[in-house]
Amino acid sequence: MIPLLAEAIEAHGGESRWRAHGRLSASFVITGELWDLKCVHQSGLPRTVHVDLHRQWASVDDIGKPGQRSDFTPDRVAILSGGSRTIAERRNPRASFDGHDMRTAWDLLHRAYFGGYALWTCLTVPFLLTMRGFTLREIEPWREGAEIWRGLRAVFPERLASHSLEQDFYFGPDMLIRRHDYHVQIAGSFPAAQYFSEPVVIDGITIPTRQRAYLRDRDLKPIPEDLMVGIDLSVVRFSPAESNAGS
Repeated sequence: MIPLLAEAIEAHGGESRWRAHGRLSASFVITGELWDLKCVHQSGLPRTVHVDLHRQWASVDDIGKPGQRSDFTPDRVAILSGGSRTIAERRNPRASFDGHDMRTAWDLLHRAYFGGYALWTCLTVPFLLTMRGFTLREIEPWREGAEIWRGLRAVFPERLASHSLEQDFYFGPDMLIRRHDYHVQIAGSFPAAQYFSEPVVIDGITIPTRQRAYLRDRDLKPIPEDLMVGIDLSVVRFSPAESNAGS
């Protein structure tokens, strides 16, 4: 583990404390321009997301309509009923985005795929960067107002679903995550700068509860009037690793 990541992991609660947990659930409200561009209705009501901390899996309750939930892994996405009956399913879901741009409409499985990997990423950062297969290096820092944020470039392993292969993460003077830069490849590869704030400590782990992803210009600056995705988290809970047995 490179020193920058080691410092960030420690600032967020430490690897041993993270590994003591198995899953995380949180209530979230999601907003932003992306959903209108994708012809996706967001009610604005809180829903619950569940993620596995040590493999890429996520599930969102009440997706599409009450009583349905998503079931996401990189190679499969499905919509399940309350009784776990499969309502819709897509294998190799990444391929279904071929040819998409920012305005290509999404169906419910597209939405579940994007939401699955995006929520998993923002709830597990920076700990996900300790997983097998990442290539990491420190990059030039970013100045935001009076602060200097240290930068970390990550090349993601192909087995993980994510925004893009190469992504940048920035950490404040306290080494907490402040910003995440990437291209949304499944939506025309538009550039985004995602900001993290309002951290809370849950069972010793620091989680940012306010996240805002803006369209990014050529100078790497966010465009404030173009809020693509906003996420507000509450009621964050961990469950122990033992509860994952057989999942």
